[in-house]
Amino acid sequence: MRELRELAERTPARRDRHVDLVRAVAITAVVAGHWLVVDVTHDAEGFRGHSILEVVAWTRPLTWLFQVMPLFFLVGGYANAASLTSHLARGGHATGWVLTRTARLVRPTTVLLCGLVAVAVAARAFGVAPSLIGLGVWLAVMPLWFLVAYIAVVVLTPLTYALHRRAGLAVPVVLAGLVGAGDLARVVFGLPYGGQANYLFAWLAVHQLGFSWQDGRLPSRPAVGLPIAAGGLAVLLLLTVAGPYPVSMVDFGDAKLQNTAPPTLALLALAVTQAGLALALHDLGNRWLRRPGPWTAIVAENSVVMTLFLWHMTALVIGVVALYGTDLMPSAAPGSPAWLLLRVPWLAFLTATLAVLVAVFGRVERRGVLGDRRAVTRPAGERPRRTAQAVLTVAGAAAVLAALLQVALAGSAYHGLTGLPPSALAVYGAGAALLAGVRAGAAREGAGRRSGA
Repeated sequence: MRELRELAERTPARRDRHVDLVRAVAITAVVAGHWLVVDVTHDAEGFRGHSILEVVAWTRPLTWLFQVMPLFFLVGGYANAASLTSHLARGGHATGWVLTRTARLVRPTTVLLCGLVAVAVAARAFGVAPSLIGLGVWLAVMPLWFLVAYIAVVVLTPLTYALHRRAGLAVPVVLAGLVGAGDLARVVFGLPYGGQANYLFAWLAVHQLGFSWQDGRLPSRPAVGLPIAAGGLAVLLLLTVAGPYPVSMVDFGDAKLQNTAPPTLALLALAVTQAGLALALHDLGNRWLRRPGPWTAIVAENSVVMTLFLWHMTALVIGVVALYGTDLMPSAAPGSPAWLLLRVPWLAFLTATLAVLVAVFGRVERRGVLGDRRAVTRPAGERPRRTAQAVLTVAGAAAVLAALLQVALAGSAYHGLTGLPPSALAVYGAGAALLAGVRAGAAREGAGRRSGA
């Protein structure tokens, strides 16, 4: 904690603290939303669970408050633009930036996968039913859906930022048009894979808005942010209340049209609304974060933000077993006053559980934030070697993405002793090792050139 306080105290005056606040709020809201949306019962036949959105209609509009993944991509665009431009200004290359940026995502993900494998092996050794292991692991890896999209967006950042420099806000407008075309192909024409590209187009569009926020094309003023938020909200109401899109911004059931699988125009309207509010509240957030206490808390959360996100569903699985499996948590009719009251101990237990998990597993991520100074500024001196490192970096990232996508799509079936598809684990390990090897080699070359100079 002392290191975090010192890090907070050393924050440069030029840093936009509001961006860190938005990221922290987004992750906190996502975690709380996932915990609240699950309704669990347990009886002689075992565990049963479903989404509260399926049975309590009044909860669906509340997803407009808890579906804040667009904010994470918005802040990601801001942070990635700032980081990339600073890196290039110091003489670095895009490959070195991608290597450093992806390391911050891959390291905590590797810890999660290794932890789940260890738990799955131990659970089978203690005689836990394979079906329960499969279900528990499936729930725990749900956050990987988001990570697949975010890693892809990060790897594409050097290209998409160059496009932003040339075309500015026209880029997210075009991407939104492509999202609309995907919606049309899926809903009107019934194409079996219509709209699947929206998993990339929609999140890229929000990420591009973050670029415009960072370079001032979207000024951080209420006079700009409030009209944007109002316009986004108007479109959102038009598309959902009057239009064909569902009100819920979190998927449930097997309806033909959902707003996140894949993302839709309605989700983009919500993203614009949230972006406008972030711009409007900018000065207020920065003033509040000039106080040492709140700023240190935000620094602490951001130092383990990926660990918080990746492990929050594991905390939920532990909570289900510990509270419902032992009958400590009574059942109540979903949405009833008793059910709402029981959310208090439920959230308290999951928060405590997640705090323990972060204390144990967050050290890897925090060590990267606090102590990793081996940023790769220039991957190689000769052009052929730099090209080779770029190819290997893309190959490693592609392997990681393919493996995480396979894990995310694997479903709740039992996948053997490891709890996860062995082929996906092998591909992920190869990709992560390749990225680590290229990064280490480039860092050694950079250190050698600096010492030679």
